Amino acid sequence: MNAASRILILEDDRLFAESLRDWLEEEGFEVELAFDPRSAYELSFSRRFDLYLFDINLPFKDGMASLRELREAGDETPVIFLTSREDRESLLAGFEAGAEDYLKKPVDLEELSARISVVLRRQKKEGSHQLGPYVMESRLRDLLQEGRPLKLGRKVYDLLELLSSRAGEIVSLEEIRSYLWQPGEEASDGAIRVYITRLKKLFPRAIENIRGVGYRFDPHKVE
Repeated sequence: MNAASRILILEDDRLFAESLRDWLEEEGFEVELAFDPRSAYELSFSRRFDLYLFDINLPFKDGMASLRELREAGDETPVIFLTSREDRESLLAGFEAGAEDYLKKPVDLEELSARISVVLRRQKKEGSHQLGPYVMESRLRDLLQEGRPLKLGRKVYDLLELLSSRAGEIVSLEEIRSYLWQPGEEASDGAIRVYITRLKKLFPRAIENIRGVGYRFDPHKVE
């Protein structure tokens, strides 16, 4: 997936931006740099990107305003914000502007790679597909039964999406926490157990608890 994925980094700290580019290129991504919003616009209009990494504190216009303008222009490319801001209001404003994820500076590069992979994997899954008697509908982020949504809730659906995408593999609790909760949110193992219980009512034989490690989803046991 990485070799075909192109990332645009909008970051006014040149040294930091170049460090990100070097890391991501080693990970197999194609990377372009922009140091101000206008340059980012020009690049976004001239070529297709799979992901944007936007700093929030930028010259002339902040990253949130830049993203809002791109969304108004019909650009739905997923965005991860990179920021030194700590307050909850900024986090919420970023998601309201249309961001998929948030990572606080100083950035852990391995965590950044993991979060990029999660966002790109979600983008690849647009549409719907059959899972036993149910249909996973990514646009609604819900499970359909005979055309009717079951109203699982966002995190329950996301957990099912993660487990089913890794069918047959053990998905660790740490991976689940990272997938379900954004930076700044408090992850809850108790909530994960509640979500698993909900999914086991629908897939009673397909979900295996690997005690103290995580969970495994077996599509061959979907009834």
